[in-house]
Amino acid sequence: MTTEFTSLNLRPELEQAITELGYQTPTAIQEGMIPLMLTGVDVIGQAQTGTGKTAAFALPILHNYIHQRLPQALVLAPTRELAVQVAAAIEQYGKHLKVRVLAVYGGQPYGPQVNQLKRGVDIVVGTPGRIIDLMARKVLDLSMVKSVVLDEADEMLNMGFIEPVEEILSATPSIRQTALFSATLPVRIRSLADRFMRDPQSVTIKKATLTLSGTEQRYYLVHEGDKLAALTNLFEIEPITSALIFVRTRAETGQLAGQLSARGFPAEALNGDLEQNAREQILGRFRAAQIKVLVATDVAARGLDIDNISHVFNYQLPDDAEVYVHRIGRTGRAGKTGIAISLFSPREKRRLREIEHMTKQALTLAKLPTSADIIQHRENQVLEQLKIWLGRGRYQRERELVARLVEEGNDPMEIAAAALKLSRSAEKARPVANIAEVVAESRPSYRGDRDREYGRGKPQGRDGRRSDRGDRDAGNKRVSHEAGMVRLKLNKGKENGVRPNDIVGTIAHHADIPGSSIGKIRIEDTFTYVDVPEDLVEKVLKHNGNYRIGKDKFTLVKS
Repeated sequence: MTTEFTSLNLRPELEQAITELGYQTPTAIQEGMIPLMLTGVDVIGQAQTGTGKTAAFALPILHNYIHQRLPQALVLAPTRELAVQVAAAIEQYGKHLKVRVLAVYGGQPYGPQVNQLKRGVDIVVGTPGRIIDLMARKVLDLSMVKSVVLDEADEMLNMGFIEPVEEILSATPSIRQTALFSATLPVRIRSLADRFMRDPQSVTIKKATLTLSGTEQRYYLVHEGDKLAALTNLFEIEPITSALIFVRTRAETGQLAGQLSARGFPAEALNGDLEQNAREQILGRFRAAQIKVLVATDVAARGLDIDNISHVFNYQLPDDAEVYVHRIGRTGRAGKTGIAISLFSPREKRRLREIEHMTKQALTLAKLPTSADIIQHRENQVLEQLKIWLGRGRYQRERELVARLVEEGNDPMEIAAAALKLSRSAEKARPVANIAEVVAESRPSYRGDRDREYGRGKPQGRDGRRSDRGDRDAGNKRVSHEAGMVRLKLNKGKENGVRPNDIVGTIAHHADIPGSSIGKIRIEDTFTYVDVPEDLVEKVLKHNGNYRIGKDKFTLVKS
């Protein structure tokens, strides 16, 4: 135990856990926050991700831990990934105290969470929505809570959770300790602090300066529905030794990893649903170059300390330009060069300006490789491999096989061509996707992803949305007004978190049709309409039973 941690005067069980975890000195946020929180005052910690915030609030809470029937601490987190990660960290810190920690979040059955609450829990870590649900079911009693932590408060604001957070805080005792952690402090967060905190003490950790000089930053303009095709085409020609691909949600990590693997680019998902052992196994294989591609959320990638990542891909852009900086900072480390590639849809031009302002660097607009480029690259790779083997000369048994074929009257040139054809058979599993060109003047969709219309080129109205007047005038949204298209219906909608790129990705993959061929998508609350070309309808319907969004399967029917 170092003198620095010893000086914090934490209980022996915590010092033992810290030593076993290999902690040596407190980080800046820990050094500032832990002594304050141990006195019981309310605190505001302003620090970016990756600064050790979890230990900064968990250790004081655990130091004051006493066994009681009801939860004595509540941690609110914006995402399930962060809730799982924080709960796991608190369990590690408190393992010698035998503290009972429960992570609660949406997308999981209520039963196990309810049963554990009934058996008794000391610390609850959860997302606001699930916390509200459990309170409404009267299985989560917050009347004995002594400490409340709002982790990543600005992110909860961005996700629309402030009202639920206020409701939860109102249900806790008025005499409690409240800790608020946020990378930024917008007006709404300050207002929340004024209302629910008592004379909070502040600790501000200055933003770390990331050097991006060793990282080449490129971006490509593609329609949302073409991002998967763009990514796979880039994978064909980029000199990737290891890649980290960022998406927004846990479900999308698995979906994209599966889509890449199905197209001949093995990838694994890294998200908050993984057990710690599984996470370590995946990271171990990644470090050992047994796998080259990880698809991750920002939260799941925290603490990822690997120096040899050649490429970082922003498959989906972060909402915060600062998060972009931290993402691409994972390549170009240890004096090496790295490549950061971002896929921008036309409606995301504003974020490009924010990122360039934040990094004080201009991103380079690049052109996606054409089908001809990819085919030429594949052929060059085959020729290079052949030259290597010709230089080695280690193919005696193969020479004997060729000699047998020549003796049987086959032409040596024909044998060589057939052998090359056979060696390139795997390329058939990787058809080159066609990608619709983005017109530079494309304007953003007013309502964003959920009402995006793919590949139909309809005129846009003044608000940036393509005109749907034909649908409205007909008074029947079920009728497709696009020539040559048929409208299909599926029984998933906004309530299920359906987004257009989910639909395009799964249909294009399983039906083996170009994503750009899929027409307009209209997502309602409980169902969705999607237009497909008339000549592809039977092919699309044939694969019913395979389509899924996340873990949920869906079936398409003619509308």
